[in-house]
Amino acid sequence: MPHDSKTIALPSLGMALLPIALTIGLLAIQLFYYGDFTPHIPLALGAAIAAIFGWSRGYRWQEMQAGGFKLLHVAMPAVATLIVVGMLIGVLISSGTVPTLIYYGLELLSPQWFLAATMLMCAIVSLVVGSSWTTVGTVGLALMGIGIALEVPVYWTAGAIVSGAFFGDKMSPLSDTTNLSPAVTETNIFDHIKNMLPTTVPAMLIALVIYAWVGGGDQEGASSLARIVNIREGLTDAFQLGFWQLIPLLVILTLAFLKIAPIPALFTATVLGGAIAMLTQGASFHDVLTYAHSGYTVDTGIGPLDTLLNRGGVTSMTWVVTLIIFALIFGGILEKTRCLEKVVTTITEKARSFRALQTSAVLTPVFVNAIAGDVYLSIALPGRMYVSAYDRLGYSRLNLSRAIEEGGTLVSPLIPWNVGGAFVITTLGLTVGDGDLSALLYIPLSFACWLSPVLSIIYAQFGWFSHKADPQKRPNSDQPARLTSQAEEDGSFPEGSMATNPLEGA
Repeated sequence: MPHDSKTIALPSLGMALLPIALTIGLLAIQLFYYGDFTPHIPLALGAAIAAIFGWSRGYRWQEMQAGGFKLLHVAMPAVATLIVVGMLIGVLISSGTVPTLIYYGLELLSPQWFLAATMLMCAIVSLVVGSSWTTVGTVGLALMGIGIALEVPVYWTAGAIVSGAFFGDKMSPLSDTTNLSPAVTETNIFDHIKNMLPTTVPAMLIALVIYAWVGGGDQEGASSLARIVNIREGLTDAFQLGFWQLIPLLVILTLAFLKIAPIPALFTATVLGGAIAMLTQGASFHDVLTYAHSGYTVDTGIGPLDTLLNRGGVTSMTWVVTLIIFALIFGGILEKTRCLEKVVTTITEKARSFRALQTSAVLTPVFVNAIAGDVYLSIALPGRMYVSAYDRLGYSRLNLSRAIEEGGTLVSPLIPWNVGGAFVITTLGLTVGDGDLSALLYIPLSFACWLSPVLSIIYAQFGWFSHKADPQKRPNSDQPARLTSQAEEDGSFPEGSMATNPLEGA
C-alpha cells in the first residue's frame, strides 16, 4: 500500500461516482421512503463508504481524515457565525426586537402585497448587511410571524424570504461568497457583480411578479382580523415594544455598512440586545445567558405565536452544526481521494464548446453543494478547475465567476442537508418529519434562487452576455490555481477582492 498519496492516480469515473451514488441512495431512502429528514447518519455512512473506496485505492485513514478535517477548518468561520446567530436570535426575541418587527409589520404591511414586500425587504437588508443568514435570522424570522398571522402558508413565506435574503448574499460586496468567486477566478469583484446583473435582475423581477400575483393573506376576513388582533395583543402583553427594541437591528446594519467582520458585529448586537432585555423586559442577567444558550421561551397562550418565539440559542444550532460536520467530512474525503476532481476533470475534458462549458460551470457547484454540503467548496473547486478551459476557449473568466456564484451561493439554501438549507429549515421553523415533507415546498417557491442559474444556462446556449476575454489582459491559465493555494495558506487574495479572507462570515 503506497504511503505517499501523491503517487495514487485519479480514480476511474465509475469509482469516483459510486460512493456518491450510494450516499445519494441512502439519503433518498431516509427522506422519501421513511419520510424522516435526518440526513446525518446517511452522510456518516457515505463518509465511511468513501473512506473504504479510498482505502482500496491506497489512501491511509490518516490522510483521508486530514482531508475531512481540512474542509472543516475552512468552514469553521461559518460554523462560528451560525453559533453566534443562534445566540442573537434568542436574545433578540427576549429583548423585544423580533416581536416589535412583527407587531408593526402587521400594521404596515398590506396583506395583498405581503409576499412581494417580504422578498424586497429581505433583499434590501441582505444587500446592506451582506449576509443571508443574518437576514433570515432577524427580519426573516419576524416576517414568518407576520405570515402566520395573515394565514399565509409557511412555505410561501419562507420561499420569499430565501429569494430576497440570498439575493444580497450574491450581489453585496460585503458578502463572503461574492468575494470568494472573483478571488478564485482572479477577476475584479465589481466587474463580477456587474456581470451578474443580466441574470439576477430578470430572476428577481420574475419572482417579484409571481409573489405579487399570489399576494398573501386575507386581512379583511373576520377570522383573519380576529387572529391578527389576538397576536398583536399577545405581543403587547408579553413584551415592551418600541424604538429601543429596534436598536440591535440598527447596530447590525451600521456595523455592516462600516465593514465590520460578521462575528464581532453579530456578537455586539447580541450583547446590546441582552442589555435591552434586562432594561426594558425585566430579564435578569442569568435569564439573558439562558436565552443565548438554550433559546427564548414564552407562553402567550397563542399556539402559533409561541411556536415562532420559542426558539434561538446555541443549542438550536446543534442540529445544523452536526449536519455540517458530517457533510464536510464526507466532502473532504471525496476531495482528498480526488473523486470530485475526477468528475470535474471529466466534465472539462468533454466541454469543448462555450455552451457546454458554461452549462457545466453552473451545474458543477450544484453537484458539489449536494454532495459535499458546503457552499465554499462548491465555489472554490470548480473555480480552480475550470479557469484553464475558459482561457483555452478565449472567454472571460467573469463568465466563470458568475456561473459558480449562481450554482453555489443561490443553490445552497435549496439543498436541505447543505449548510444553507439546514440553516433556513432550522431558523424558520420549517418542521419536517413523520412523513410530512410539505415544508420543503419552500425550495421550488424560492424562485429567484433557481431562476438565476437557469437563465445563465439559457444565455450560454444563445451566446448572450457571454463576454470574450481581452487578449491584452489575459492571465496565465495556471495562475489562479497558484493564487488559490497561496490564499488557502496565508489568507491573501487577488487585487480587486474586498475581503482579506472571503471565507470569513456567512
